[in-house]
Amino acid sequence: MVVSASAGNGASGSAARRASEENMRSMVDKVSAFIFDCDGVIWRGDSVIDGVPETLDMLRAMDKRLVFVTNNSTKSRAGYLGKFTSLGLNVSAEEIYSSSYAAAAYLESIDFPTDKKVYVVGEVGIQEELDLKGIAHIGGPADADKKISLKPGFALPHDPDVGAVVVGFDRNINYFKIQTAQLCISENPGCLFIATNLDAKTHLTDAQEWAGNGAMVGAIKGAVKRDPIVVGKPAEFMLANIATQFGLHRNQICMVGDRLDTDILFGQQGGLSTMLVLSGVTTEAALLHPENGIHPDFYMSQLSDLLSIKAAPVAV
Repeated sequence: MVVSASAGNGASGSAARRASEENMRSMVDKVSAFIFDCDGVIWRGDSVIDGVPETLDMLRAMDKRLVFVTNNSTKSRAGYLGKFTSLGLNVSAEEIYSSSYAAAAYLESIDFPTDKKVYVVGEVGIQEELDLKGIAHIGGPADADKKISLKPGFALPHDPDVGAVVVGFDRNINYFKIQTAQLCISENPGCLFIATNLDAKTHLTDAQEWAGNGAMVGAIKGAVKRDPIVVGKPAEFMLANIATQFGLHRNQICMVGDRLDTDILFGQQGGLSTMLVLSGVTTEAALLHPENGIHPDFYMSQLSDLLSIKAAPVAV
C-alpha cells in the first residue's frame, strides 16, 4: 500500500490519500538519487526486509544513485559493509554513510586540534572512523567494565586533554562512562559535547524495539545541562556532507526512512522529497494522528511496494 501523505513537500495537517502507480512513477522519475535509512527500511535486526534486494536492483537498473545512511554508530562504514554483504545485498563501501563516520567527519571539518583527544561513549564503530581521520581517542569498549567505588573524599580523575566527548549507542553504558563524560565536558575548557543521534528507540533485534542513543545522550545531558551538537539525522551537517561527498543536488534526492522525527524531518529540512515506510518504528496510526505535524510526501507499507512500478511505462 502506498499513500500520499500531503499535497506538498512535507506539508502538515493535510489528509492522507492513496497514491496511484503514476504518482509513484512520477516521484521516482523526478529524482536521481535515493538516501535510505537502514534499520526498519532495509533490515530489521539481522533480517533483511522482504523484497528489498529486488527493489534496489530495480532502482539501480533505472540509473538511480543509492546512498545508505544509518544513525546507528556501533559499526564503521567497513563494519556496515560486512552486514550488507551478510544479508546478500549488493552495496559498495562508498555508498554507506554512518553516524560514526559523521562524528569523525564533523571533527575533521572544524580542524579539531591535533593535541586534543576524544572521549568516546560508544562502541568500536566510532573509534574506527576516528582512527581513519587520525584523531586520538580514549574510552569506548575499554571502559565497559570499569566501576566506581564511592568513598569519602573520592574524586574520579579525568584526562584534561580531552577536547570532545562523542556519545553514540553503547550497549555497555555505565556510571564510570557517564561521570567521565560529564567531567570532561564540565571541567575541560572548550570541550565539545557531540551526539551521533538522539534516536529514542532502535532495532537491535527483529523481536522488539530497544532504547536508543537518546537514552545515553540524555543521561549526560541531564548532568551537564547542555544540548549536544548532533551530527546524525536530522542534523544539517550530515546532509550537507553527504551532498558534497556524493555530488548530489538536494532537489534531485528522495529520503526514504521509517522515522518521522529523524528520517522524514531530515529530508524536509534539507529540501528533499520524502517517503516513509511502515516497516520500522512509525505506525500508520502515529502518522495519521491529529497531533502529528510531520508528513512525508508519500508513505508505504515497505520499500518493496515500489516494485509495483516495475512494469509501468517509463516517462518520456
